[in-house]
Parts: sequence; structure tokens; C-alpha cells
Amino acid sequence: MMVASLCTYPELLESDQFPEDTKTRAQAILKNLDDGSVGSYNPRYIAQILPPKIASFIQRRDNGVPSNPRNVIVSSGASQAVLSVLSLIVNGEEELKTGILLPVPYYPLYMDTIALSGAVMVPYYMDEDCGWTINVNSIQKSLPAARKHCNLKVLCVINPGNPTGHVLTRDNITALIHLAAEENLLIFADEVYQANVFGPGAVFHSFKKVLYEMGPKYSEQVQLVSINSISKGISGECGFRAGYIEFVNIDPAVFEVLYLLKSFNVPPVIGSLMLEVLLDPPQPGDPSYETFLREKQTLLNNLAEKARITEEILNQAPGIHCNPILGALYAFPRVSIPDRAIRLAQDRGLEPDDLYCHALLEDTGIVLCSGNGFGQAPGTYHFRITLLHPIDELKSILQKITHFHARFMAEYS
Repeated sequence: MMVASLCTYPELLESDQFPEDTKTRAQAILKNLDDGSVGSYNPRYIAQILPPKIASFIQRRDNGVPSNPRNVIVSSGASQAVLSVLSLIVNGEEELKTGILLPVPYYPLYMDTIALSGAVMVPYYMDEDCGWTINVNSIQKSLPAARKHCNLKVLCVINPGNPTGHVLTRDNITALIHLAAEENLLIFADEVYQANVFGPGAVFHSFKKVLYEMGPKYSEQVQLVSINSISKGISGECGFRAGYIEFVNIDPAVFEVLYLLKSFNVPPVIGSLMLEVLLDPPQPGDPSYETFLREKQTLLNNLAEKARITEEILNQAPGIHCNPILGALYAFPRVSIPDRAIRLAQDRGLEPDDLYCHALLEDTGIVLCSGNGFGQAPGTYHFRITLLHPIDELKSILQKITHFHARFMAEYS
């Protein structure tokens, strides 16, 4: 934010309120902006200056796996990236609609985008009993039936997971890449929470890094599209709308179409420069480094502690089960709902977990997202809760939920 402030109001460069490295970074960015101003469209900065910087970040992240700036496009956040990519994949002239394999639970943006693009969702259910892992064998068995009504083209993966808080292991990612190769599927990897990994033993592996570690048979053949944004991670600046898309093994002709589509949605300049800073943060020896490192570690430590508290409190309540939360910003616990409450919900035209969340709101004033909005296995019910509350406030919320759940179960059992 300091660099963004300096770029927005360059007169602040004369102030002694900002560390010298933030001033140096702001001055470097301003030199690359048209007329040194964030007020212009700045197409050169967005299309030519930023992609090499993003590619350098990707190479550092992936232990030297090469990244070509030509394959990187700056987007107006992850939502626009999803819409742009799916609009390229869907072919409305084909006899069968385009099929998109989507994990369940999923982030609701994907359902809306799939519907908007004219594609169809092919669900694959994550294994809640095994910590929200992905059962690749189960996916493969479901494909012949799916191909009878759609042309399967895309395997979508959200890692770390929203709303589940899972982080895929390297073995799980390898199995998914094998599946994509065997079934000729493009992998769409939503990796916007990659900086939010805090669970014990959890490590983020990018799909691109694993793909290249598997050798040329996969790294030169499997099509991959990955996205990242400034909305999550350490910055969490959702309102500035900036992110990037990286394409691997995608026909260059695709970029000509995407560049045309991009002309209708120019990424915000302030968000774009914040993306640059996020991907190249202060380094050891910089005046801001210790502050940055302290804030980053504090954030991750707090998330880890809040994840632990959430699991501990919710799992003490009979009828609520919360899997370990390893990354992202949410928990997605399963709740038992008595048959009488399920019948009441049906009589009122509601999903059972909507009834549950409405009752919770009326009883406690707490607002939760019901699980059916994210998708869930038939016969199961969930809610999503964020970890962004202060610790004491989160404890209070969780305790109120467990007390409410006991009353709800007693009333409808």
C-alpha cells in the first residue's frame, strides 16, 4: 500500500514518512507509466513491463522452472481470468456442450461462469472423510457417462481450496496430471490462495512445477492454465482487481483472441502495480524487509491458530465435524440436521442447511454461508465460516454456533 500511495501521489516521495526502498520501488514503477501517471490506461506497462516480472516470480516460486513472459497475461483479478479462459474454450457450434470438470465443493464463481459461457458442469466430489482429497479413480470412472451428454475439455482444480481449506499433496497433483494426459483434458488451476498455506506439514506445489518435474512426456504435452491474484495472499486487496494468467502448452493463436478480449477489460493500473509489488516483495537488506517478514509471519501464525481453534471448538460439538484447515481462509464443517428439520425445510421450499443458517441468524445474529451454495455430496450439509475474524471474536462466534447447534438438535430430534 505504501508503494501504491507513492505512485498515486508522487509528491509523497519528498516525505520522510516512507522507507527508502518503497520510494525507490515507486520511482521505478512511475518511470514505466505513461507520463509517469497512474491515471492513464498504461497498456505498455500492463502488456509489456509486467509479464516479465510475473514470469520471474513464477520461476523463483517453481525452483527455476522456466516461464515465458509471452505466455503471461495480466487480468482484472481472478474472476475476469476465469471468464476469459472459459470463453476461449467453449465452442457453441459443437453438437455437444463443452463439459467442465469441477470439484465439489467449489467456489460459486465457477458455476456462474460455466452457465454464462454456455458450458455444463461435470461434478467430481472431493473425499471429505479423507480430508478433502481428490479421488482420481472415481473421476475416471465417471467420465464415460459424462461424455454421453457433453464434450469434456477442462479439469478445474482449486488449490488451496475454497471453501474447504485443503492443500493438495504432490502425489494428488501428479495423479491429476496423469488423468489430464490420459483423457486429453486442459487443467485449469486456480491457485489464488497459494500464499495462504499454514497447516502442519502442508506445502503448496504449483501444478506447473509438478508438471515439469514429471518430464517431457507431460511438461511438453499437457495443457495447463493457472491463475493467481492480489485478492488473497499477504495483501488481501480484493478491491483493486488484478491478477495474472499463465498458459502452458497452449497454441499461440489463442493469445490473439485473448488480447482482443482483453481490450474490453483493461486491468486497473493501481491494482497492476500492486501485483508487481506482491510478486517481488522486500528482500533481505531492504529497509522494509523486517517489517514485511514480521507482518507476513504474523498473518500466517494467526491463521494457523484460528484454524486450530476452529477445529477444536467445532469438533467438540456432537453433530458437527470440521476437517483440518491447511490453507486459504475458510472452514467448511459438516453438520447433522435431524429428519424433522429436513422435512420442515422441504415444506418451506428451503434447503436444509439454509433452514439451519436462517435459524442460526435469528437465534444468534451470526451470518454463515450455507453449504448448498458451494455444492456438497448428496445427503450432507455444511456451512462456510471465515477465519478473518480476530481470535477472541472468532472464539465467541464458534461457541455461539456450538451452543445453538445443541439447541437446534434438541428441538428437532
